Amino acid sequence: MPTSMPDIAHNADALQTGTLDWVGMGDIELPLQLASKGLQELPVNAKADAFVSLDKPEAKGIHMSRLFLALDTLSCEQTLTPATLASLLDQFVTTHKDLSNAAKVVLNFELPLRRASLLSGKQGWKSYPVTITATIKDQALSIELAVDVTYSSTCPCSAALARQLIQNAFEENFLGKTLDHDSVHAWLGTTEGIVATPHSQRSIANIKVKLPQGAKEFDIKGLIDIAEQELKTPVQAAVKREDEQEFARLNGQNLMFCEDAARKLKALLNQNNFDDFYVKINHYESLHAHDAVAYAVKGVEGGYQV
Repeated sequence: MPTSMPDIAHNADALQTGTLDWVGMGDIELPLQLASKGLQELPVNAKADAFVSLDKPEAKGIHMSRLFLALDTLSCEQTLTPATLASLLDQFVTTHKDLSNAAKVVLNFELPLRRASLLSGKQGWKSYPVTITATIKDQALSIELAVDVTYSSTCPCSAALARQLIQNAFEENFLGKTLDHDSVHAWLGTTEGIVATPHSQRSIANIKVKLPQGAKEFDIKGLIDIAEQELKTPVQAAVKREDEQEFARLNGQNLMFCEDAARKLKALLNQNNFDDFYVKINHYESLHAHDAVAYAVKGVEGGYQV
């Protein structure tokens, strides 16, 4: 029997020489124990992409099993924090000495949060898509946090057109009549009284922030909370009739084009200590067969682009 096994990645010649930006694996199943501000440590089922650069032109390939085993240690023995991510990337590079000077890991998972109803006091679960991306290159570390926040957007133009139709219906019904409180009040409670309603749609804000250097923890819930508070119409979990009515009121008092939502979040994120940020607003139109979309970035030199 042979005393050693062949190592093609180490010993074989490359079919063609050249460097590569990233080489690794995608969609690795990875249960993790997440540590995030404002939350107890909780398990999440992530999918991981793990890469190193291939900087040695003549090298056949990288050692993918070393990336996998480092991720497995993170999964089984550690808690996910900025520090453990930095250590993971350092191990990626260290185990590829003379091959790589950069490493990257991308973690995708759903964060379940308990959310209270608007008025009834009920609670329910909502899941938020989260992506954490960590990169190290020439010993410089970058960690990005991305979340998707779903909300309702009611069109200001549609609302104005609906109000005009209601005014016209009022004029047609009461023209030349003596008005009294009871009759107007009763009419407003009929379908003839509210003859039109504005269109609204489920909308999603894709928010990505670059954590400041030396960040000690993730604050995923905090980022979600401030975005929902700014938008004011996040989709709900548990809903009774009083909650639905309050949701209708909030939509009516917070009419939004996609431009409005993007500007709200841009102003909000500018008030927080993020090195950079990126926002994409998606209003999945109920009127049109296409979407209304807006982008915003912080605008730092060399930062996120749209």
